[in-house]
Amino acid sequence: MDDFDFIGQNDHPALLAVTNEDVVTMAKADLAGMGYKVHAAHTHEQFESRFYMVKYEIVVVEETFAGSSTFDNPTLRLLQNMPMNFRRHACVLLVGEAFETMNTMQAFTQSVHSVVNYSDISMLSQVIQKTVAENDLFLTAYREAMDRVLHKK
Repeated sequence: MDDFDFIGQNDHPALLAVTNEDVVTMAKADLAGMGYKVHAAHTHEQFESRFYMVKYEIVVVEETFAGSSTFDNPTLRLLQNMPMNFRRHACVLLVGEAFETMNTMQAFTQSVHSVVNYSDISMLSQVIQKTVAENDLFLTAYREAMDRVLHKK
Protein backbone atom coordinates (compact mmCIF):
# COMPACT_ATOMS: atom_id res chain seq x y z
CA MET A 1 0.00 0.00 0.00
CA ASP A 2 1.26 3.49 -0.85
CA ASP A 3 1.96 5.87 1.98
CA PHE A 4 -0.92 8.22 2.50
CA ASP A 5 0.53 11.69 1.94
CA PHE A 6 -0.75 14.53 4.05
CA ILE A 7 -3.04 16.80 2.04
CA GLY A 8 -2.56 20.46 2.84
CA GLN A 9 -5.06 23.25 2.36
CA ASN A 10 -3.40 24.39 -0.87
CA ASP A 11 -2.87 20.91 -2.33
CA HIS A 12 -4.83 19.55 -5.28
CA PRO A 13 -5.50 15.87 -4.54
CA ALA A 14 -6.17 13.20 -7.17
CA LEU A 15 -7.12 9.56 -6.65
CA LEU A 16 -6.44 6.68 -9.03
CA ALA A 17 -8.47 3.47 -9.06
CA VAL A 18 -6.45 1.84 -11.81
CA THR A 19 -4.91 -1.63 -12.05
CA ASN A 20 -3.09 -1.34 -15.40
CA GLU A 21 0.46 -0.34 -14.35
CA ASP A 22 1.15 1.50 -17.63
CA VAL A 23 -1.92 3.66 -17.08
CA VAL A 24 -1.00 4.20 -13.41
CA THR A 25 2.50 5.36 -14.35
CA MET A 26 1.25 7.70 -17.08
CA ALA A 27 -1.61 9.09 -14.98
CA LYS A 28 0.65 9.74 -11.99
CA ALA A 29 3.17 11.58 -14.17
CA ASP A 30 0.50 13.61 -15.98
CA LEU A 31 -1.33 14.57 -12.79
CA ALA A 32 1.88 15.41 -10.91
CA GLY A 33 2.93 17.55 -13.88
CA MET A 34 -0.35 19.47 -13.56
CA GLY A 35 0.30 20.08 -9.86
CA TYR A 36 -1.88 17.35 -8.32
CA LYS A 37 -0.86 15.26 -5.33
CA VAL A 38 -1.69 11.73 -6.44
CA HIS A 39 -2.87 8.81 -4.33
CA ALA A 40 -3.49 5.34 -5.74
CA ALA A 41 -6.01 2.84 -4.40
CA HIS A 42 -5.31 -0.83 -5.00
CA THR A 43 -8.65 -2.28 -3.86
CA HIS A 44 -12.28 -1.20 -3.90
CA GLU A 45 -12.24 -0.94 -0.10
CA GLN A 46 -9.14 1.24 -0.14
CA PHE A 47 -10.75 3.50 -2.75
CA GLU A 48 -13.89 3.94 -0.67
CA SER A 49 -11.93 4.70 2.49
CA ARG A 50 -9.69 7.25 0.79
CA PHE A 51 -12.53 8.90 -1.16
CA TYR A 52 -14.46 9.60 2.04
CA MET A 53 -11.35 10.92 3.84
CA VAL A 54 -10.19 13.46 1.25
CA LYS A 55 -12.01 15.82 -1.12
CA TYR A 56 -10.28 14.66 -4.28
CA GLU A 57 -10.46 17.05 -7.22
CA ILE A 58 -9.69 14.37 -9.83
CA VAL A 59 -10.67 10.71 -9.71
CA VAL A 60 -9.58 8.31 -12.44
CA VAL A 61 -11.36 4.94 -12.40
CA GLU A 62 -10.53 2.04 -14.68
CA GLU A 63 -13.49 -0.03 -15.87
CA THR A 64 -11.62 -3.22 -14.94
CA PHE A 65 -10.20 -1.89 -11.65
CA ALA A 66 -9.19 -4.69 -9.25
CA GLY A 67 -10.46 -7.41 -11.58
CA SER A 68 -13.96 -6.06 -12.08
CA SER A 69 -15.96 -5.25 -15.19
CA THR A 70 -17.89 -2.13 -16.17
CA PHE A 71 -21.12 -3.80 -15.12
CA ASP A 72 -19.72 -5.18 -11.88
CA ASN A 73 -17.26 -2.56 -10.64
CA PRO A 74 -17.90 -1.77 -6.96
CA THR A 75 -15.87 1.46 -7.13
CA LEU A 76 -17.75 2.76 -10.15
CA ARG A 77 -21.07 1.66 -8.65
CA LEU A 78 -20.20 3.45 -5.38
CA LEU A 79 -19.61 6.70 -7.29
CA GLN A 80 -22.70 6.25 -9.48
CA ASN A 81 -25.00 5.71 -6.49
CA MET A 82 -23.46 8.36 -4.26
CA PRO A 83 -25.55 11.50 -3.69
CA MET A 84 -24.20 14.38 -5.76
CA ASN A 85 -23.35 16.54 -2.75
CA PHE A 86 -20.82 13.87 -1.64
CA ARG A 87 -19.01 13.74 -4.99
CA ARG A 88 -19.56 17.16 -6.54
CA HIS A 89 -16.01 18.21 -5.55
CA ALA A 90 -14.46 15.59 -7.86
CA CYS A 91 -14.14 15.33 -11.64
CA VAL A 92 -14.48 11.62 -12.37
CA LEU A 93 -12.87 10.10 -15.46
CA LEU A 94 -13.55 6.52 -16.52
CA VAL A 95 -10.87 4.70 -18.53
CA GLY A 96 -11.62 1.60 -20.55
CA GLU A 97 -11.65 -0.29 -23.77
CA ALA A 98 -15.37 0.17 -24.47
CA PHE A 99 -15.36 3.97 -24.56
CA GLU A 100 -14.88 6.63 -27.18
CA THR A 101 -12.72 9.34 -25.63
CA MET A 102 -14.67 12.45 -24.59
CA ASN A 103 -18.00 10.92 -25.68
CA THR A 104 -20.40 12.92 -23.51
CA MET A 105 -23.27 10.45 -23.90
CA GLN A 106 -21.13 7.53 -22.72
CA ALA A 107 -19.92 9.64 -19.81
CA PHE A 108 -23.49 10.58 -18.92
CA THR A 109 -24.67 6.95 -18.98
CA GLN A 110 -21.82 6.00 -16.63
CA SER A 111 -22.45 9.01 -14.32
CA VAL A 112 -18.93 10.33 -14.81
CA HIS A 113 -17.57 13.57 -16.22
CA SER A 114 -15.53 12.06 -19.02
CA VAL A 115 -14.52 8.75 -20.59
CA VAL A 116 -11.15 7.84 -22.07
CA ASN A 117 -10.31 4.91 -24.33
CA TYR A 118 -7.05 3.07 -23.65
CA SER A 119 -5.89 3.93 -27.18
CA ASP A 120 -6.03 7.63 -26.25
CA ILE A 121 -4.37 7.34 -22.85
CA SER A 122 -1.42 9.40 -24.09
CA MET A 123 -3.87 12.36 -24.23
CA LEU A 124 -4.95 11.92 -20.60
CA SER A 125 -3.57 15.26 -19.43
CA GLN A 126 -5.44 17.13 -22.19
CA VAL A 127 -8.66 15.25 -21.39
CA ILE A 128 -8.29 16.05 -17.68
CA GLN A 129 -7.65 19.75 -18.37
CA LYS A 130 -10.66 20.01 -20.71
CA THR A 131 -12.92 18.07 -18.31
CA VAL A 132 -11.92 20.20 -15.32
CA ALA A 133 -12.43 23.45 -17.27
CA GLU A 134 -15.87 22.37 -18.49
CA ASN A 135 -16.88 21.20 -15.01
CA ASP A 136 -15.72 24.46 -13.42
CA LEU A 137 -17.69 26.48 -15.96
CA PHE A 138 -20.79 24.33 -15.42
CA LEU A 139 -20.63 24.53 -11.61
CA THR A 140 -19.71 28.22 -11.23
CA ALA A 141 -23.29 29.34 -10.55
CA TYR A 142 -23.89 26.42 -8.17
CA ARG A 143 -20.73 27.13 -6.18
CA GLU A 144 -21.52 30.84 -5.95
CA ALA A 145 -25.05 30.09 -4.71
CA MET A 146 -23.76 27.58 -2.15
CA ASP A 147 -21.16 30.07 -0.96
CA ARG A 148 -23.86 32.71 -0.43
CA VAL A 149 -26.11 30.23 1.42
CA LEU A 150 -23.33 28.85 3.63
CA HIS A 151 -21.91 32.25 4.52
CA LYS A 152 -25.23 33.97 5.03
CA LYS A 153 -25.40 35.67 8.40
